[in-house]
Amino acid sequence: MGALGDYWRLMRAGTALARHDVVLPGAYQSRLPIPARAAGAVLRLFGGARGRPGQRLATALEGLGPAYIKLGQFLATRPDVFGSEVAGDLSRLKDKLPPFPMKQARAALADEFGADEAARLFPGLSEPVAAASLAQVHRMALADGDRAVKILRPGIERQLELELSAMRRAARTIEGVSGESRRLRPVAFTETISNAMLRELDLRLEAGGADEMRVIHEKTGYFDIPKVDWERTGRRVLTIAWIDGTPLTAPGVLDRPGLDRRKLANDITQGFLASAIEHGVFHADMHEGNAILTPEGRIALVDFGIIGRIGPMERRFLAEILWGFLKRDYKRIAEVHFEAGYVPSSQSVGDFAQALRSIGEPLFGRPAEEVSMGRVLLQLFDYTHTFGMALRPELVLLQKTMVQVEGVARTIDPAHNIWNASEPVIEGWMRRNFGPEGAVRMITENVRDVTNRLKRLPEVMDRFEKSLEAEPAPPPPQRFAPWWGWFGLIGVLGVAAAWAVRAVN
Repeated sequence: MGALGDYWRLMRAGTALARHDVVLPGAYQSRLPIPARAAGAVLRLFGGARGRPGQRLATALEGLGPAYIKLGQFLATRPDVFGSEVAGDLSRLKDKLPPFPMKQARAALADEFGADEAARLFPGLSEPVAAASLAQVHRMALADGDRAVKILRPGIERQLELELSAMRRAARTIEGVSGESRRLRPVAFTETISNAMLRELDLRLEAGGADEMRVIHEKTGYFDIPKVDWERTGRRVLTIAWIDGTPLTAPGVLDRPGLDRRKLANDITQGFLASAIEHGVFHADMHEGNAILTPEGRIALVDFGIIGRIGPMERRFLAEILWGFLKRDYKRIAEVHFEAGYVPSSQSVGDFAQALRSIGEPLFGRPAEEVSMGRVLLQLFDYTHTFGMALRPELVLLQKTMVQVEGVARTIDPAHNIWNASEPVIEGWMRRNFGPEGAVRMITENVRDVTNRLKRLPEVMDRFEKSLEAEPAPPPPQRFAPWWGWFGLIGVLGVAAAWAVRAVN
C-alpha cells in the first residue's frame, strides 16, 4: 500500500497544480514533451481557479504541504525568471502561512521540557509572530533580553515523510521511464533534498548550525547571527536571541530613507561566498523570509535548518570557475570542469570553452536589468545535454543556494552585478591559496596527510590480509517484492504521475 499511497499523492499533486492553471514561462513550456503538454492542457479544463498565476500557484502549493511550500519559497526568490508578479505572490509562503493554536504550542513546550519546567522557562509567550511551512515563531520577553521561540508544527514529521516518500517514488519512476532523465539523476537529487529537509525536523541540529554560522560571520562581518539559548532548546523547540528589525518579505521594507541597497545586495552575495569558499559551510535556505533588515541597515539571518557544506576540492573548483568568468578566461573554466569531472573526458575542452564563451560574453557590460536569467538558465541546461554533463548530488545544495542568493540580491538591487560583487572575495581567496602563502600551506598539509597515511599503513595491511583469508559469503536468496502482483496497476499510475509532475514543473 506504500507504493499506491505514493502514486495517489503524486497524482493529487499533479492534478492540483494543473487545475490551478500553473503557468511556466513560454520558453520553458516549449521544452516539455508533447504528452506532458497535452496532459496539462486536459487537466486545466477541469480547473476554474481564479486570480493571478502566482496567487493560484501559492494556493495550490500551500494546500499540498510543506515540501511543496519549500518549492514555492525557492521560486519566489527569482522574479527575473518567473516575473516579479509571480514571485511577489509566492512570497507569502515564506512566513505568512496560517499558524497553529496557542494551546498546541504550549502543549509542545510541555512535551519537550515537562509542564513545570516549561512554565518556568517560557513565561509570557506571545501569540505567533510568523508561521512557515515547518514551524512558527513566538516572541518572549525575559529580564536579560527578548527571545524568539520556534516550535515545530504538530504532526509535521509524518506529513513531510509521506510527501518526500511520494517525491522519491516519482524520481524513481521518471528515471525508469526516461533515459534522458538518468543524466540528471533525479533519484540522487531528490534524496539529497529530502535528507536536508528531514534534518530540519530536529531543532537541536539547527541550533548547532546557527552557532557555527555565528562564529563564522563574527569573522567575516557580513551578517548578524542571533545567539542560541541552549537551556530553552530541544528537538522540537529552538530559542534564540530576538532580532530587532523587519523581514525582507515586509512590504516597503527596502524603501527606508538612506538605505544603501547596493551595499546590502553586495553583502548578501559576498557573505555567502565568504562563508562557502573560505569555510566550506553556508546557509542553504537564504530566501527573504529568513533575512531581517536591522535598524542599523544590516542583514541578520535566521532559520539554519538547512546547512550546506562543500569540501576543499569543491571550494577550489568553485573559486577557479568564478575567477575564470571574472577574467573571461573560458579555456581555464573549461579545464577546471574537466579536472573536477563535471564534463566527461570524451568531450572536447575547446568545444566546451566555446560554449562557455557564448554564455559569458553577452553578459559582460550589460546592466543586470537587461539580462534574462531565464534565458541564461535554459542555455546552461541545453549545454549540460550537449556535453553529457550529469547532475552532481554533492553540489545540489550549493547550486540551489547560489541561484537563490543571486535572486535575493537582485530583489534588493535590480542592478546588482554578481560578478562585480564576487570579485573582492574570490580575488582574496585566490591570492591566499595560490600565492606564496597558499603554497607553504599546501606543502604543510600534504606532508601531514602523508604522515597520517603512513601511521595507518600497518592497520590497512592487516585488514587486507584478513580479507584474502576470509571465505566468500554465499549469494543472497532471490526474493520477489511483495507488491509484484500490483505491478501492472502501479506501472500505469506511475507513468501517469510522471507525466503530470513533468507537465507542471
